[in-house]
Amino acid sequence: MPHNRLISVDAFRGLTIAAMILVNNPGSWSFVYPPLRHAEWHGWTPTDLIFPFFLFIVGISIALSFSKRIEKGRPPGSLYAKIFQRSTAIFALGLFLHLFPRFRFATMRIPGVLQRIAVCFLIGALIYLNTRVKSRAALSLVILVGFWAIMTFVPVPGIGAGGLDPKGNLCGFLDVKLLAGHLYKPDFDPEGILSTLPAVATVLLGTLAGDWLRGAQTNVSKLQGMLVAGAALTAAGLALHPFFPINKQLWTSTFVIFTAGMALLVFGACYYLIEILGARKWATPFLVFGTNAIAVFAGSTLMVKILMMITIPDGGQAVTPMGYLYRHVLSPLAGPTLGSLLYPLALILLWLLIILPLYKRKIFIRL
Repeated sequence: MPHNRLISVDAFRGLTIAAMILVNNPGSWSFVYPPLRHAEWHGWTPTDLIFPFFLFIVGISIALSFSKRIEKGRPPGSLYAKIFQRSTAIFALGLFLHLFPRFRFATMRIPGVLQRIAVCFLIGALIYLNTRVKSRAALSLVILVGFWAIMTFVPVPGIGAGGLDPKGNLCGFLDVKLLAGHLYKPDFDPEGILSTLPAVATVLLGTLAGDWLRGAQTNVSKLQGMLVAGAALTAAGLALHPFFPINKQLWTSTFVIFTAGMALLVFGACYYLIEILGARKWATPFLVFGTNAIAVFAGSTLMVKILMMITIPDGGQAVTPMGYLYRHVLSPLAGPTLGSLLYPLALILLWLLIILPLYKRKIFIRL
């Protein structure tokens, strides 16, 4: 790992990947602690912070990575092919994970987590290479205000303007019009087309944080700036919530503001511990995940899908290995809810053991 690499960035990225595995793979969906569930619609839980945190780190990484290459004399245009190649690979991987194992192309879901990461990385990187800090800040504001205006004033046929209900909003209307039959739900997708626009703003705000980290200030000054900005954005998002609700599934402008603020605060804590205090041992598991983030996310998703294909006879029923382990080991051992939590914790530990040899050999899988 390069000596000038910000360890805190990798640690924060790995923390989000571990959190994704944690919330996506309970032993039983009937027994999940409330903070580990998404908000049903408006509002937020800790689980709703995970995906925007990852996109925010994508923005920081764009700034740190591409700025170094430009400083070495590479013109921005020479990086376009790499950007398109990486975004295409991540998007294709997301489609593959949706298709596996039955490969039903006629009904496959086109949007998704990796697909949104790919699109936001593509747009965010291209914008970063062609704008300065002030322009990106202004563009982020335009996107957020514009999304609010679109969602507030553009009417949905048969419903009218300003609808933000699960079955009555512009995002869902456009998803059905353009991607009917290829959505997470028949009438809506949380990673749909229109809501990707403010998700791009999450990445752009991350690039601003990345530029701040590249500055000549001391580490303490950088931390202070992040904490002040984080507190201000968090407070602004909460203050605006009554007027335009914080909503992860719509990725509302207030959701972007609020989660960017929270990302700065949480990342600031990582930065303080690692870059200022020099306390790095606690972060080792997250560094292992963070340096191979996409590989861990995709690999763990694929593993769970493969396990779901296997069945075990159990009292006249056929259950998956996960169901069998939960029913006969974890739930009797720790109770239904804690036992449900132990399963993704075990999965995280398993993937830590799988990916650790790559980390020790400095093998980082790049798409």
